[in-house]
Amino acid sequence: MTTGPLAGLRIVEISGLGPTPFTAQLLADMGAEVIRIARPGARGAAAHVLGLDVDPLDRGRDVLELDLKAPEGKAVARKLITRADALIEGMRPGAMERLGLGPADFPEHPRLVYGRMTGWGQSGPLAQTAGHDINYIALSGALAAIGTAETPVLPLNLVGDFGGGGLYLAFGMLAAILHARATGQGQVVDAAITDGVAHLMGMISGMAGQGLWAAPRGGNLLDGGVPYYGVYRCGCGGHFAIGPLEEKFWAEFQRLAGFAPGELPDRSEPSNWPALRAALAARFAQRTRADWETIFAGSDACATPVLSLSEAAAHPHNRARGAYLLHEGLCQPAPAPKLSRTPGAIGAGSAQNRIPAETALARWGAD
Repeated sequence: MTTGPLAGLRIVEISGLGPTPFTAQLLADMGAEVIRIARPGARGAAAHVLGLDVDPLDRGRDVLELDLKAPEGKAVARKLITRADALIEGMRPGAMERLGLGPADFPEHPRLVYGRMTGWGQSGPLAQTAGHDINYIALSGALAAIGTAETPVLPLNLVGDFGGGGLYLAFGMLAAILHARATGQGQVVDAAITDGVAHLMGMISGMAGQGLWAAPRGGNLLDGGVPYYGVYRCGCGGHFAIGPLEEKFWAEFQRLAGFAPGELPDRSEPSNWPALRAALAARFAQRTRADWETIFAGSDACATPVLSLSEAAAHPHNRARGAYLLHEGLCQPAPAPKLSRTPGAIGAGSAQNRIPAETALARWGAD
């Protein structure tokens, strides 16, 4: 029996990469019943583009392989979609329409929420062009703000694909599903990664508009420009991240780092920043990362070790929170966030489990 706050919600996912399976994972982790439709054969779900045997993004739902260009495959998909609360797809604009499975092709299902994930959106001059995370965050202003003074630095594909993309699609779909349940009216959720990233940049845009983000990249409060919000190399080669922005936390940091009152240059004066950065770098270089972790443990100094993925999974705080778990033989993030009454859980479905059309149709009473 499926549990979680979204139990009873039915989602059809048209197999894709990156943000769309992430959205489906989020919904499935919270109890939604998701059936993933993938093309059959070598280009289908069995052949992961990254060569992964297990992908956390694909967990918690079974796969139904259908050729949507064939009448029989399209007929099965239509039956499932008309029984679903929502659909997720990430094709170029117009592709689903050409298959006869676009939003306007289901007049008999007015409550359907149709979630569309693209980089550029369903409209606009770039809507029909190809792109990837790097392009979307570049055009949204985020990439220019992240990195060193010399060059932008890629923040993995977290800001675009998953932050501005998958999370916003999930949020938009849940908002539309609530509206559909209240009014009986479904709608299209046009989730463009560029729109989501622009929205994520709201605080930075606000700071820039008020002259508080005026320095070149690498010279502002949150981009490594200030020496008390950055990363330092320890004597062992590891790194420590510090962020004591508030005065009381800065005082605690100085005390634990072994600086006497007044020993460090006044941080409120930008002309002192080079000397302050040099003093902090020299101090961190005197000890190992493990030493500094012991020194700052449990304090309000806002100082933490920079951990690898395996170290993060093993850290006492993350272990106590159950932030990671073992699933299908792979250590992976647990469902998040945590709910007090109806917590999420990884469902029994698996991308490694392919189900026949008869099983999928019977599951939703669409046979």
